[in-house]
Parts: sequence; C-alpha cells; structure tokens
Amino acid sequence: MATSSSALLRAPRLRFSSSSTLSSLSTTSLFSASASSSSQAYALFANQKQRFLSTKAFRSLRWSATTRWSHGVNWPGCGSSVSLRAQARNAAPVLDRNLSTSATEHAFKKILTSLPKPGGGEFGKFYSLPALNDPRIDRLPYSIRILLESAIRNCDNFQVTVDDVEKIIDWENTSPKQVEIPFKPARVLLQDFTGVPAVVDLACMRDAMKKLGADPNKINPLVPVDLVVDHSVQVDVARSENAVQANMEHEFRRNKERFAFLKWGSSAFHNMLVVPPGSGIVHQVNLEYLGRVVFNTDGTLYPDSVVGTDSHTTMIDGLGVAGWGVGGIEAEATMLGQPMSMVLPGVVGFKLSGKLHNGVTATDLVLTVTQMLRKHGVVGKFVEFYGEGMGELSLADRATIANMSPEYGATMGFFPVDHVTLQYLKLTGRSDETVSMIETYLRANKIFVDYNEPQQERVYTSYLQLDLADVEPCVSGPKRPHDRVSLKEMKADWHACLDNQVGFKGFSVPKEEKDKVVKFSFHGQPAELKHGSVVIAAITSCTNTSNPSVMLGAGLVAKKACELGLQVKPWIKTSLAPGSGVVTKYLLKSGLQKYLNEQGFHIVGYGCTTCIGNSGDLDESVASAISDNDVIAAAVLSGNRNFEGRVHALTRANYLASPPLVVAYAIAGTVDIDFDKEPIGTGKDGKSVYFKDLWPSNEEIAEVVQTSVLPDMFKSTYEAITKGNPTWNQLSVPSSTLYSWDPNSTYIHEPPYFNDMTMDPPGPHGVKDAFCLLKFGDSITTDHISPAGSIHKDSPAAKYLLERGVDYKDFNSYGSRRGNDEVMARGTFANIRLVNKLLNGEVGPKTIHIPTGEKLYVFDAAMKYKAAGQDSIVLAGAEYGSGSSRDWAAKGPALLGVKAVIAKSFERIHRSNLVGMGIIPLSFKPGEDVETLGLTGHERYTIDLPSKISEIRPGQDVTVTTDTGKSFTCTVRFDTEVELAYFDHGGILPYVIRNLSKEGNHI
Repeated sequence: MATSSSALLRAPRLRFSSSSTLSSLSTTSLFSASASSSSQAYALFANQKQRFLSTKAFRSLRWSATTRWSHGVNWPGCGSSVSLRAQARNAAPVLDRNLSTSATEHAFKKILTSLPKPGGGEFGKFYSLPALNDPRIDRLPYSIRILLESAIRNCDNFQVTVDDVEKIIDWENTSPKQVEIPFKPARVLLQDFTGVPAVVDLACMRDAMKKLGADPNKINPLVPVDLVVDHSVQVDVARSENAVQANMEHEFRRNKERFAFLKWGSSAFHNMLVVPPGSGIVHQVNLEYLGRVVFNTDGTLYPDSVVGTDSHTTMIDGLGVAGWGVGGIEAEATMLGQPMSMVLPGVVGFKLSGKLHNGVTATDLVLTVTQMLRKHGVVGKFVEFYGEGMGELSLADRATIANMSPEYGATMGFFPVDHVTLQYLKLTGRSDETVSMIETYLRANKIFVDYNEPQQERVYTSYLQLDLADVEPCVSGPKRPHDRVSLKEMKADWHACLDNQVGFKGFSVPKEEKDKVVKFSFHGQPAELKHGSVVIAAITSCTNTSNPSVMLGAGLVAKKACELGLQVKPWIKTSLAPGSGVVTKYLLKSGLQKYLNEQGFHIVGYGCTTCIGNSGDLDESVASAISDNDVIAAAVLSGNRNFEGRVHALTRANYLASPPLVVAYAIAGTVDIDFDKEPIGTGKDGKSVYFKDLWPSNEEIAEVVQTSVLPDMFKSTYEAITKGNPTWNQLSVPSSTLYSWDPNSTYIHEPPYFNDMTMDPPGPHGVKDAFCLLKFGDSITTDHISPAGSIHKDSPAAKYLLERGVDYKDFNSYGSRRGNDEVMARGTFANIRLVNKLLNGEVGPKTIHIPTGEKLYVFDAAMKYKAAGQDSIVLAGAEYGSGSSRDWAAKGPALLGVKAVIAKSFERIHRSNLVGMGIIPLSFKPGEDVETLGLTGHERYTIDLPSKISEIRPGQDVTVTTDTGKSFTCTVRFDTEVELAYFDHGGILPYVIRNLSKEGNHI
C-alpha cells in the first residue's frame, strides 16, 4: 500500500522559486518512512519526475544542465521561518538530469528517532518534536501539536511543504491570519447512512476512470477505512423481550440490498473494514475498539487521527485522538490520498476546576458546556480542555463532552491523553504492551499530559473557565441542543414556550387551549394526553450510552421506581438502544436491566435509533389523539440533536436529557412538572413519591460501576464484532471490482455526477438571472435540507417509489436510500417542518415557482426551472447548514440546479460540502441580510465571477445585482486556494478523477 501512495491525487500546491531551479519541489512518498525498499523508492521517484516533466509548469521553466531537488534538512538550532526555508534550500543536492538511483531523503530525516522499550529493544521510530529544539512548540496547544506531527511526517515539499510545517510551529502568530494548511488524517470513519453514498461514489468514480481510459483500480482507499452499520435499525417493536430480534429482522428486510452493496464494497476496495449491523453505534465502537490513539505502521509511530462522515466523530477527541466530521465527498478524497486543506484553527482553552455536585451527571455538564461555548462562539475553532478539574472527569464523561462538539459549533472538543485515558484503554481491553507503547511515545513526543508534574504554560486564542460545582441538573429544548433549561425552571419555561410566538422557544398556544385534556382509548384502556405529555422516552445515542455512570444511573432510577410501585404509562413509547454489546453485559451483571424492562425500557437494538429519527411509528391511537387535537406532544431522549421534525413528526417538543432523567420523565408522563415541588407519582402505599426519592447518589452509581463494568466484557464483545451474524454472513455478493448497477433498484443507483465528463475542467461559473428557489431565516439545518427520517406519503419521493412498485410500508427512510440519487433529489428540502418565507408563514416542503406563481413541492419547482434552462439560488440567514455533516444537503441542491447559496453565515462542514459540489457559498456583509436589503425573493439574481479561476481569490468580494435595480456586495466563501481548484473542476470528485487519470498507467 505504501508504494502506491505516491500515485495519489494532489492539491495544486506546487511552489516554484523565480529562478530556473526547482528548489521547492520534492518527490512524494519517497520521504515516507513506510517505503519498503530503495528500488521501490526509485520507481516512485522516476514516476513522479516523469509526471512533472509533462506538466505546463515544467514546460514554462528554463531547464538548466543541473536541477536541484530539495530534501535532507539539517534541523538542530532551527527557529524562524527564514531558517527553516533556508535550511531546506541549502540542503538540496545536485542531481544529474538522468536521475541518481539513490532514494531521496525525507526533509525531516534528522529528527526520526528511535523509541526504546522499557525492557529493551524498540517500539519503532518516530518524528520527534523535541528534537526540533524550537521553544515555540512547547507553547502550542496539544491539538495543534498533532497537526504539526502530521505535517512533519508527511512533508514531501509537494503535498505538504516545509512552509506548511513552519506555519503550524508559528501557530501563535499565523492562526489569526486564516492561513491554509494541508492535513492528512491517519484513517477515515463511516456509518452506513453516509457510507453507502460514499461507496456509491467510489464505485461510480471507478466507472468514470474506465471511461476516460485510466485504471479504475486507482480508486482505492489508501488509509484504513472503518464503516459501522448503525443507522438503519428502527424502533418498530418496543416494550418486548423479543424487540432486538424483531427489529433486526425488519432492518434486514428493508436494507438487504444496501447491506449487500456494503459487503461488496468491503471486498472490492482494499483497506475497508465493515462492522455488521447489530454491533453498536459507530462512535462508541470507535471509542471502545477502533481508536488506536497511536499507530505503529511498519515501525513508524504517530498519533491516531480520523475524519468521519458523521459530525459526532468528535467523540473520539475524548480519547485524545484528533477527529472531526467532514462531508462524504471530503472523506472520499481523503481515502484516496488527497490532503485535506483546512484553515489553521484558533484554539479556545477551556479550563475546568472543582467537582460535580452529588446528583449532577455528565449530561448536565455537556449541556452546560454547549450553552457556554455557543455563546462564546467557537465555529471553525478547536476547543481544548485542561485544568485540575480534568481529574474529576472519567473518560466516558470527556467523550460525552467531545461528542457534542457539533452542537457547540467547534471543529473539535479535545482532551489530551493523560493517566485517565490510559486507565480507560486498559478497561476496554487494550493490551498492556499497547498501552505502554502509547504512553511511552506520547511522553517522548510531548503530547502527554501528566497532572502530577508542573504544567508548561500553553497559549490559547481565547479562554473560558467552568467550576464543575456550578453545574446543575438540566435538559435542553424544546427545539435546539443549546437551549439549556435548568431542571428547577423547567415547568415555568414550558409554560413560557406554550405562550411564546412560534419559534425556537415558542408554540403560540391560545390561552384557552393551554389546559385542554384529550381522552382516548389505548388498547381498551382509558388514556389521556395534554400539552407536554411525553409520548416518546428513549435512552439512545452514543453521547450517553457510552457512559456507564449514566446508564447504570438510569437502571437505579428504574429500580427505585419499581420498588415504590411507580409505572410508566403504557402509551408512552419507551426504548433502550445501547451503543455496544458491552452495555448489555454490565446492565445484566448489575441486575438492573430487569427493572428497566419493568418500566418498558427493553433493549430494542444496537444502533442510533431515536437520536437520528428512527423512532418508529407511534401507536395509531396515540398518533390520532395528537394529530386530531393539535397536541404539543413531547419526546425526551438522551441524544444530541432535537431539531424540530428530527425525532418524530408528531413530537413538536423534544428535550435532551440524561438517561436517568429520561426514565424520570417517562414515569412522570409529562415535561410540565416541577420536580422540586410536585410529586412524580403515587406509590403503592398511596403516598406521594418525589424526584428525590428516585434519584441515586454519586456513591451508589460509583459502587455499581465498580462492580459491574469489567475489562473482559469489552474483550469478549469486540473479539466477536467482525464475525457478524448469520443473516449478514448469508448475504451473497459478487467478487467483481466494478459494480453492476441495477437500473430498477430503488436503493442503489448510478449517480449522474460524471456524465459527459471530459479531461478538461469546465472552469468557474457565475450566476445569470437566477430565480430564488427558497428564502429562509436563521438556523436552517441539514435536517431541513436533506431529512434522514421517514418519507411522507404525499411527497415527490413517495410518488417515485410508488411508481416503481414500492409499498408505503417498505418506503424505509431517506437516510437508508442515500445510495439512490433519484430518491434523494426528491427528498431535498422535503422536511415537513420547513419554513420557507416565500410561503408567507405556511410550514412545509413547498415553494413558489416565481414565473408562474404556482405553489409546488420544492423538487417540482426546481425541475421547472431546470427544464426552462433557468438558474436558481437559495437565500438564507445565520448558521445555514448547521447540524449533521450530511453531504446530501449539498448533493441534493446541486442536482436541483441550485448554483449559489447567499447566507449570513454557514456551518463549517456544510459550507465545505457546497464547494465540493460546485455550489457557490456567499456571505452577506456584516449588518446586512435579506431583511435589511429588502429582498423579497421574487427578484432575479446575477452574481458576477471572473471567467478565469486565476482571477478569483479566497474570500474576495463579489457583486450581486437584481432585476429590480438593487445591488449589494457579498464575500465569496471559497476559503482556500484548493477550494478554488475544486470549483474550477466543478467539484472535488471531478478534480480527483482528472488528477488520477493524468498520472499514467492507462489501461
């Protein structure tokens, strides 16, 4: 694998001096420590030179008798940017034009250092940051040191240059300047909702390579790719001992075609591991099993790092592994060796002190942290946690905080490795030798925190501080994760929400309707609902199911409730979906699962379930009572997202809470309660039972954790994880490397991205006389743009499926059909809670077709524009594209013909995805927006961009004019030179294909 890495696509990062020498050019992969022989290295060297000789850049140079290729930097004493570059230049030897047969040295060979084992021998070699002898490194945040190590190790002066290394070393000065750096993550993580379209794209790219006369097998992952199937299971069956088996049978019946496709991909593509359905949730499996912390590849040690096609990939940051979410198209490029281009981030230092009070959970802490960081503003930044309070947080507590990085807006919420990390690695079954290697390496490279030693002062971009003693029990909702509500204020806040105008904190319920009671029959039993009645109570999501303290705490609440004679109402849909089989093992060992079962919290499956909207149908009687009487019903879940329409179409109020609180609210049956003052129910002795009677102490929880969570549970669970289950193992798949597309499939369909593609880039495009497809306010999420949940029976996607013989009961979800572009294009902007201002207050997935004034589904309106050859754009407010890292939220609009999105601000991943699909992201100037500019959305919009990519600069101003005579200036949000290259090619994937196709070895 190492030998093929030089043949990978490259961002346009060639940098030449003004003279005729090639002092800044160096060959890729020759510098890789994993190159296995000098003959391999020479072959790569010759191949690299031959490719360069054919480029326009070479032809434009005056070729001298001797050409200098830079390598072999002498590092001791280096300090400034000038000294780094000067040493790089001075070290460049003269090579004969016919090329020497000796392998070129790595630019940082001098700091490649042996790492001895404590008992003799060596673990391997590593690029030593201390050996650089640069005092600036000691002041760097730990998260930036990981970027630095990666840049040094991958430095070839081609994809990654010495200048890039210097930028990172000088982070204190360069980070405020929005400088661009390349980053090459160690691995890629996928889940099945995003993994299926990624594998579809890879399969389609192989076809495109073949059509262009190139080798399709160049489309192959060159870094480890782990895909966990966790997003497909739905809560069809709940409150049953047989729920796990029944739901898995439904899952395989619905998704057999998708699963077979993934199984084909695991054999057709090298370096790809697929963890089968029923194993757990991707981020918990990553935390407990997949996370390496330190890699040892062919004797070279380096920090683990990962990008994933799920925004909550950040959970691994709690383990000291740098990881974050990216769009599927970025992940695909990373798999294929493309360095990620990113802006060197600022780092917010978050100091923790003190200790959590008795009864306060990690969930309460993360909701508090989320609110603080949202208020501070951390979009595009790393957050790094430190301070004496770190010792009071378990690894699982840290992972809970890291998991919700997307909710507070940060790229990462990073916890450097310390003794707590090492203890967790041992608990989860990592071997003593592995843990010893991890500790030895990280200490040697100054990436380990030992709080028993004096702390070197680190510099941060800004600072926050939280005394853990200030955290109090809370929930978040009813529509956003960062709208934290103290538990003691919950009842008052709920009543305010009923009164407030419709919005993130309002439902606008008329005063005379506030106290109405809806009575109905539930399977022959009398039942009733009010505003705030809980109809879904779900212990779900890796955010919390990875944390034994809160899971066992939930069991203790259930136990106390059973002993006191309290019972969850039967019409509340209760469920428990652990993130791994380990949870089941410790709940059973503790004896607490039986009490959870008695309260209706039977295990329903091992996957994301309710957290991603796979909550399943409510009982028909409950659904009718809600719909027919306009009840504001509530869901309480231990998830990380509660955007309107995500959890369930009929729960307009959705609250995030810790697992013990989920059980407590299920027992209470309503969110309209003051737990401090009102009884939660009546016990079997006829006396009132209060919240405090159910709530376990920290000591009770710690005792059951100590006796119930054991290393052997992790070992036995993960030894069996890749063996699959009988249903998965029986799936039959072809052995071909090119996929045979079935034109009749409604799950897997060949996308049109590369139709009529040629070797010449199409070049940049402006927008001419475009119509406004949609006009939005603030906080339009990727759930609004490309919903993952159920397919509405009257939608364009439903019409498409019905026309192809798919029954309504087999529609499955949008997320499960992301391998079919026809369904997903029709599902774009199909969220039933979409608020499009062109509709003047009407809620739903429709818009106005401006030329005719017709009210149409968004898909139908977009197709009318396309058929007429008319461009379209989207107008939006702040935080456009927040939420999940969903590449279909960019692919869908591209297929609808959207050419640009003009917004007040963009969520980081979504903006990048728009660029990756060739859509222009534009930001209004500060203080300006749709309202201040008086834009109705009925105008026609023209966006002037130069016709040559060389004339466009990252972040430059562009003028937008309308047919009504209005004109305003926007900032074009191409943030790096690499993104401009993607735009020139019509997107990142065409860019990748053209670069690979040019690299010789044609078939």
